[in-house]
Amino acid sequence: MIFKNLQLKIDIEDTLFNTLYPLPIKKLSECHWTPVEVAKLAADYLVVKPKCKILDIGSGAGKFCLVGAASTHGLFYGVEQREGLVKLSQRIAKTHHIKNVEFIHSNITKISFSQYDSFYFYNSFYENMGNFFAIDTAIPLKEKLYFTYSEYVKNQLKKTPVGTRLVTYWSDWLEIPEGFDLELTAFDGKLNFWEKKF
Repeated sequence: MIFKNLQLKIDIEDTLFNTLYPLPIKKLSECHWTPVEVAKLAADYLVVKPKCKILDIGSGAGKFCLVGAASTHGLFYGVEQREGLVKLSQRIAKTHHIKNVEFIHSNITKISFSQYDSFYFYNSFYENMGNFFAIDTAIPLKEKLYFTYSEYVKNQLKKTPVGTRLVTYWSDWLEIPEGFDLELTAFDGKLNFWEKKF
């Protein structure tokens, strides 16, 4: 019913969507997983044509990709370094027959952006800045990684063609290279829509 409603463009509350997750993952939703309304707006902007390939940079529990795949005709790819979250996301997609989504167990520094058309970034590196933001203890967190990962994303985005779209949510904009213009903003400046102009 959740995904059917998304396909029919019927609004879904986060509390309902989050029932898909086990309690420990559900508890992280407010701080770490994209709200449904944000995911829908971002996906609509990023999918410029059917089968457009969207990369979620640090997909966590897969919420953005699952919402985007259900509510648009894009192809959604989430890269996540926690294997447990990847398996959970894959299981939800399989159970609910969401075909246009794929979850990749990898570190972002192993991913080439050249395979994708548009990008979504919900500051997935920020947990490296302190234990308060940590999802769990499964991976080592270091402040240096925040800057290393941000620089990697920036360098990959530099190589993308003119017309590439990017949506950032709760970002410090460290990952945005010259050439990307801010087109729209929402949610008091937290959600930003970018397009590469040169």
